Amino acid sequence: MNGQAELIAALRKAVGGALVWGRDELGVRDPGFDDRNFGAAALVRPTDTEGVAALVRFCATMGFSLVPQGGRTGLAGGAATTSGQIICDLGAMNRIEEIDPLARVAIVQAGTPLAALQDAAAVHGLDPGIDLAARGSCTIGGMVSTNAGGIMAFRNGTMRHRLLGLEAVLPDGRVFRDLTRVLKTSAGYDLKHLFVGAEGTLGIVTRVALRLDPMGGASATALVGIADAASAQRIVRHFFSRSGANLRAAEIMWHGFAAAMSRWLGFKPGMLPLDAPCLLIIELGAETPELAIDALEQGLSNIWEEAGIIDGLVAASLEQAKTIWRLREETEQIERMHRHPPSFDVSVPAGAIGAYVARITAGLKAIDAGYAPYVFGHLADGNLHISINTDSPSRERYVAIEDVLYTGLSEIGGSFSAEHGVGIHKRDAYERHADPVKQELARAVKALLDPGNLLNPGKIIPPRDV
Repeated sequence: MNGQAELIAALRKAVGGALVWGRDELGVRDPGFDDRNFGAAALVRPTDTEGVAALVRFCATMGFSLVPQGGRTGLAGGAATTSGQIICDLGAMNRIEEIDPLARVAIVQAGTPLAALQDAAAVHGLDPGIDLAARGSCTIGGMVSTNAGGIMAFRNGTMRHRLLGLEAVLPDGRVFRDLTRVLKTSAGYDLKHLFVGAEGTLGIVTRVALRLDPMGGASATALVGIADAASAQRIVRHFFSRSGANLRAAEIMWHGFAAAMSRWLGFKPGMLPLDAPCLLIIELGAETPELAIDALEQGLSNIWEEAGIIDGLVAASLEQAKTIWRLREETEQIERMHRHPPSFDVSVPAGAIGAYVARITAGLKAIDAGYAPYVFGHLADGNLHISINTDSPSRERYVAIEDVLYTGLSEIGGSFSAEHGVGIHKRDAYERHADPVKQELARAVKALLDPGNLLNPGKIIPPRDV
């Protein structure tokens, strides 16, 4: 291509009526969570699977690599682009094709926002069984491609466990179709799982079949102050064993994170019980609000002394519950406190959480005495989010921080990436900390399915390995 105008004209011819943006249009639009998301030569928004396949074939012929994008809410750089690339934006493929209330299955296009599916399923008394703070913008295809988890994963699993089938466009333009709607299938290799967590490097997910669950009815929320993670786990174990109510969420926040969030959100002193080393958000579901509140209050009363609860507040209204959840979910405030703070996303086995946090806190202070990490996350499945109270560090310092957080994780059965993926931000850590044989097999799969390195090159697997 000799220039931008020629490229845009050729793209429009190749993909028919799909929207096409060039650099000028991309330059004035919000790129999402990563400024590099709109660094490409152009963006194309196909309206159907055949349009995606046509775009893939065009890029393969013309020598452009292709980066699929959904809601651009990813935190690992999985949607970042460069000037020699084309973006495949799935935003126009946002239709909920079918909800089968009897089979409890939804067929949705990849660009469908999670909140849209939640609303549509709720009409039938159903729910996708997964929830994220970015529910209004994250898309189903992106969630499959990163194997998203969220606050309900401890009970309902990640996207891999919600997935029944999918459709994806392969790097050669063929369409892989396995829109199975049933849970039980034992018919050879279950190849759809190759695309889960692959971040668009093996194929572009276009349609998905998902399991739906009955909605849980009413809920009640409490904010509880405790001494440590072990105390929080005693509370969670207690509510797991109770009948008549179900545990919907168990989110833990260490004091540094909660106090900083409270200040930045403008909460008045004494508005929430924050004076404890750790805070736990508990949400219970029951048939009615009264039953949920009663189960929560009674359960906390029964475990109060055993768990060493310091303070607690059961939300008396929906508005108060929303206030509690703001403390946990509006984590973009950290980006306002610091310029590009290093952020991490790990999984730690339940029994090792307290020791892990103590270890990394000491290890970070050994790097810089001023480091005091913001730590919070999904207690019941061991997924901790960690941000460092500093502006963007040097490359050498960033690697040192990574090694403090990641060393020894795999040996205790954890993971250096819980739900945000690898992208480009964690690619070097993947090389240093992932099992070498696993890396070798991943490179072989990539080379087999995408020998031309067409789809999302440089994500997960380093460019030199393909």
